[in-house]
Amino acid sequence: MIKYVIFDVMGVIFTVGDDVEGMLIPYIRSIKPDIDPKDIKGKYLNASLGKISSHELWTQFGFTAADIPAIERNYLEKSFTLDAGFLPCANTLKARYHIALLSNDILEWSIFLRRFHGIEPIVDAAFISSDLGYRKPDPEIYRIALDKLDAKPSECIFIDDYPGRVEVARELGIVSILFDREGHDYNGLRVKSFKQLEQLLI
Repeated sequence: MIKYVIFDVMGVIFTVGDDVEGMLIPYIRSIKPDIDPKDIKGKYLNASLGKISSHELWTQFGFTAADIPAIERNYLEKSFTLDAGFLPCANTLKARYHIALLSNDILEWSIFLRRFHGIEPIVDAAFISSDLGYRKPDPEIYRIALDKLDAKPSECIFIDDYPGRVEVARELGIVSILFDREGHDYNGLRVKSFKQLEQLLI
């Protein structure tokens, strides 16, 4: 019996899948154009694994403590587009399942975005890479989530927009669905919208 529906965040709940390439790098370089994109990616990776805080991340990009709150808030409020289908779908699914998140992200940013977009009341549990010290598709982050949920793999559905991450979950015995915005070459179960997902799970 399925108890939990576990959503990836970037590329599923929010429309852009690669938030670093698609949003963070352009945002930072719009202010500091001389920063190397590879440097941005490397520092973000450290933050998303919990090795540095979000404040330390901005500091390493050369922003002052006085400037960071406004710069961070502007980035988080204006860069992320919530899929309009998510909240209606999640509210419908919540009548039957618990809702959880499993995301490669910085904990402080994840909490801000959940509150800002009205997602927080729907979510029963959130597992964020910077808090756990692992990133998908490392199998350990899935195992930690299952352990904290006290759930068997067969009691969970996992939805992600990257085939490799979906495949790892499926190998662990989790019922897995690709949220396919990009037309990936993938042989497993897939949906292209929250309407399709709702029809599949209800």
